[in-house]
Amino acid sequence: MKKAKKQQAGSTPAVVALERAGASFTVHAYTHDPAAASYGEEAAEALGVDPRQVFKTLVAEVDGTLTVAVVPVSGSLDLKALATAVGGKRAAMADPAAAERTTGYVRGGISPLGQRKRLPTVLDASAAAYATICVSAGRRGLEVELAPADLAALADAVVAPIART
Repeated sequence: MKKAKKQQAGSTPAVVALERAGASFTVHAYTHDPAAASYGEEAAEALGVDPRQVFKTLVAEVDGTLTVAVVPVSGSLDLKALATAVGGKRAAMADPAAAERTTGYVRGGISPLGQRKRLPTVLDASAAAYATICVSAGRRGLEVELAPADLAALADAVVAPIART
């Protein structure tokens, strides 16, 4: 029996998932300020990236099923559009404790990749406007930059217009 490969220091399940998939990506670390009003806007500012190119990972409940929405930090989630994208009728933001427990990540560090339990995922269609986008790498202060098509493929995500600007 082979020994499991030990995670490198600072690695997260999202980074491990990207490495295992052989994906092309860049990890960006920055010092997280616990007083920041918005984790996503903090990331965009710290990385010097357009907030429309940095995406936040939100967990909602669509007809009783936890569902991940990946939208630009510069906008907000359209819950009705999310429900429609996954063939549901009603959506509401998930209980933060349920989101953390199910994904294995803390709020503000939830990644669409490497989750404890893989959830249905929808990536906002605006991501296609960029060669690369940034999403949480699974920890506050850590972002991963990758092609939107790679994120969609690795997360088995539906791509649909789910953000409000």
